[in-house]
Amino acid sequence: MVSRTKYKVKFYDTDLMKVIHHSNYIRWFEIGRVELLRKVGVTLEEMMDDGYVFPITEVEAKFHHPGTFDDELIIETTPTALTKVKMEFDYRIIRMDGDKETVLVTGHTQNVYTSMKTGRITRLPEKYMVRFAKAMEE
Repeated sequence: MVSRTKYKVKFYDTDLMKVIHHSNYIRWFEIGRVELLRKVGVTLEEMMDDGYVFPITEVEAKFHHPGTFDDELIIETTPTALTKVKMEFDYRIIRMDGDKETVLVTGHTQNVYTSMKTGRITRLPEKYMVRFAKAMEE
């Protein structure tokens, strides 16, 4: 499964050089991740209500081309692992120039499921794994 989420670059996303500030790409990875999970029927609120949090343990980003104010972007998110203890995703942030796509940034994140009660890494119940398996099949 690949999820594609549209985003239009705001003025406040840029720096004094009028390019997208690098920190925004990490936020946009999260937007893509949340939207992909939502598409497979998993919300962060549901997981938290069930007592799970999911801190980021790894994040990588490679910057290929700069983006600027008003760019039309696609946040492309692909799950690479949705297991009982972690979720991992690959990302491509793409600028749309008509029909032409320019990859601005590629990246990867890893989250681990953690019990809100104990603060320790834990396993998710089967109710999530069924939905995650469907996402990995697509």
